[in-house]
Amino acid sequence: MLYAFHELAYQSALPFRVGAQMARRFWSSPFNPASDTAVGRTAYASAELFESVTRRYGKPDWKLETIEIAGKSVRTVEQVIWQSPWCRLVRFARNIGDLKRAGKPAAGPAVLIVAPLSGHYATLLRGTVEAFLQDHDVYVTDWINARQVPVLEGRFDFFDYIDHVRRMLAEIGGRAHVVGVCQPGPPVLAAGAVMAEDGDDNRPASMTFMGSPIDARLSPTVTNQLAEEKPFTWFRSNMIHTVPLPYAGFGRRVYPGFVQLYSFMSMNEARHRDAHWDYFNSLIDGDGDGVDKHEEFYDEYMSVLDLTEEFYLQTIDIVFQQHLLARGLLEHRGRKVDLSKITDIGLMTVEGEKDDISGVGQTQAAHGLCPNVPDDRRVLYVQPSVGHYGVFNGRRFREEIYPRVRDFIAQNEALGGVSQRSASAA
Repeated sequence: MLYAFHELAYQSALPFRVGAQMARRFWSSPFNPASDTAVGRTAYASAELFESVTRRYGKPDWKLETIEIAGKSVRTVEQVIWQSPWCRLVRFARNIGDLKRAGKPAAGPAVLIVAPLSGHYATLLRGTVEAFLQDHDVYVTDWINARQVPVLEGRFDFFDYIDHVRRMLAEIGGRAHVVGVCQPGPPVLAAGAVMAEDGDDNRPASMTFMGSPIDARLSPTVTNQLAEEKPFTWFRSNMIHTVPLPYAGFGRRVYPGFVQLYSFMSMNEARHRDAHWDYFNSLIDGDGDGVDKHEEFYDEYMSVLDLTEEFYLQTIDIVFQQHLLARGLLEHRGRKVDLSKITDIGLMTVEGEKDDISGVGQTQAAHGLCPNVPDDRRVLYVQPSVGHYGVFNGRRFREEIYPRVRDFIAQNEALGGVSQRSASAA
């Protein structure tokens, strides 16, 4: 019933939102002589704040139609290469003529950025994608909101996720490079192992994991501790709800995005309260930079999607409670996931020193779990002074992390799937 009550509350606030919008227009009108008074600015700020915290945030746009490469404007086109009811494989095709003017080659290593399926849309990685577009042919997993998928489309679970990664790599073709940001770490690593064991021609040339819970037992955070302290039945009873009308997924059991959003906001309640107070004062003072910065962050942060019941609960069970991949006990479609089969796939891990979601050590655990990756194809990096978000976005990501990942990908692209050590041994 929680989902239905949430929708009822949203619809019930509609008249007040309309009133706030009218008040906002009234107090910002250049024809209103009181608009530039202290009373007018305060009234406008109050209406704007109320509307912003009660509105429905839909899926954001990528806003990557034009990017800057080597000081030149380069146009990109969003292309859907493949899709299922659960995901779209999106390619950002760069304009060849623009690239030549920027002094960049038309081609570049193909990179599949696997976005997290953990409550936010893939557009949360906008800055990540923009950085990789500087030097690569970029593909992104654009996950679908589960409440928009009709029940007749069936289930989507942890193992379907692994299959989706494998299928998308096949659609890209050749030996692309994979970058898993946060949640995708365990299923992407499992997909790499399965493809390596099968000798799949489309197995990745390299895998880079950023802030991923490969082994959530290490440096446990508040999130990890919650997942371990609560019994599995608690998550099934308290976190799963039924999609109401009028959504296409009516009747589907999901972990609602708004539940996760409220959970994360409650963990940093004071920070979010202060941010909105600062936003209110910026509106009164006419501080456009402060307003734009706040809106840019929260327009993305407040946009959430639902996860299927089976995917969410299996992730809790497999990754955060039983740690099956880290313990070498994970099975996929009836066979063991053997990480020792990974022998010619580069492995890079990136962690943030202040990450409070995936603690330092959880991601780099992949190196110990993959003993047969040659030393010349490994990179372990911990970025000082950044938290979870800073691992894949922001100034330090652009200036310090991305160049290291770019060089790692270039090295593995040059090796062509054959390690230097193996070549010399042959």
